[in-house]
Formats: sequence, structure tokens, C-alpha cells
Amino acid sequence: MNNKKSKLSKPDYVTGLESAYGAPSQNGFGSAVFFEQLGPADNLEQAALEKYRYFVGEIWERFGQDAWMSAWKQVYTRPDEADRDIMAELRSISDLDASLSVPMILDVVQDAERARLALSNAYDDKSVVDLVVYNLGDGSAMSGLLIAGRRGNGETTHLVFLYD
Repeated sequence: MNNKKSKLSKPDYVTGLESAYGAPSQNGFGSAVFFEQLGPADNLEQAALEKYRYFVGEIWERFGQDAWMSAWKQVYTRPDEADRDIMAELRSISDLDASLSVPMILDVVQDAERARLALSNAYDDKSVVDLVVYNLGDGSAMSGLLIAGRRGNGETTHLVFLYD
């Protein structure tokens, strides 16, 4: 995994998100938070794909890239003028497959109130300049979302959530 920010200390909003959704891992199931430094010209989707592939780990190869990429698609991009409300934004996703994952991230997660606050701290801040949500899964049993947010200073936070 290309983790350009491994030596940089994590801001409080990242540790809060990790506390709610998990630290970086290759579990391939559940959720994990990844934090890195990206430049303004770095491709946010490519960075998100790297985190997705890393999270899935060895089962990526077992089922093959075609399976894991079959559900991959961008399902939300925050417009420049949009209100910063990650909960409302996630709940507004109209893609049927992606919308089924939203309650798992917002409501079913352990200590949902704390998790929602962590999401807000990470993604609703005025310094977030790019926010994109991707649908993911293996095209069969596994499905989920990846939320990628980049701040103006390059701090980029990815929340990967994958379940069956």
C-alpha cells in the first residue's frame, strides 16, 4: 500500500474516526480508516482504490480484480456549494446498492452517536475540499462503501466499510 503519511502524527479527527470504525487493516470485512497526505494533483479515486485493495488483502487475488471491481462506482461527489453534512449526504445517495450500506455505517455501528460525531468531524470540516463516496463489493455476497475526503492541506481520510 502506498501510504505516504505513515510517519506523520494523526489529527484528532482521524483518531476519533479510527476509534469508531477501526485502524488501518487488511481484514477484508468490517471497516477501517486510512490516513495519508495527497497533493492537489494526486488522483483521489486512485488513492481510494489502493486503500480498497489493501483492505481486502489476500482475498482480492483469490476472487480476482474483476469480482472486486464489479460493484465499484462513484455514487456521490460533494458539490462545491453543498452543505457539509456527511450524514444527510450519505442518506441522500440514490444508488440502490450503495444506499443499503448507509444505515450500517450510520446507525448499526457500535456506539452510533459517537461514530456519527466522528464522521462529522472528519468530513464536515470547512477545510474538506474533495468528498467522494464509492460503492464497493465482490458483486455477490460482500458490499459496502468507501468515503474519501481530502482537505486543502492534503490530509486525506478514507473510510472503507465492507460487509456481507
